[in-house]
Amino acid sequence: MNHHDAGPEEEPAEHLRFWTYLREFEQVTEADEVDLVSEVLSDPDETMAQSAVLRYVDRRAADLHSGPAFESWAAKMTQATTRYPFLTRRLHEWSLFRAVMLGQPWRPDALLESSDWLQRKTAEASNAAALEILAARGRTKRIRNAARINLKQQGQG
Repeated sequence: MNHHDAGPEEEPAEHLRFWTYLREFEQVTEADEVDLVSEVLSDPDETMAQSAVLRYVDRRAADLHSGPAFESWAAKMTQATTRYPFLTRRLHEWSLFRAVMLGQPWRPDALLESSDWLQRKTAEASNAAALEILAARGRTKRIRNAARINLKQQGQG
């Protein structure tokens, strides 16, 4: 009678598909990644599918953002995710993070209008100009404090 005794074999199907997608992303080749992203995004559970793709995008962008391969990769991924505003925004924010980190031109307004995710990530990074903007005008107290602490630590270095 007790329905709370469901074992792990009764995990919801979308959870199993999520973990399967993550494993597929770990093994995908560069040549096949756009096809895999499109395949995952065609899953009937859009939220789960976007979550799996987001993890992949974040992992790949973290590996690629400081090198020359990033721009063509980001362009391919943006095209593959064009119908998913959250994913395309994350890709744009990775491009902004790259510009800040590499000392390329970027707009303070773009950073201030960005998500909490990007502001937190940037507040933990090492670009003094970005840190000063976030210390003064970051969206949350947590972001402003992280940027101030990071600025102070860099001042000691």
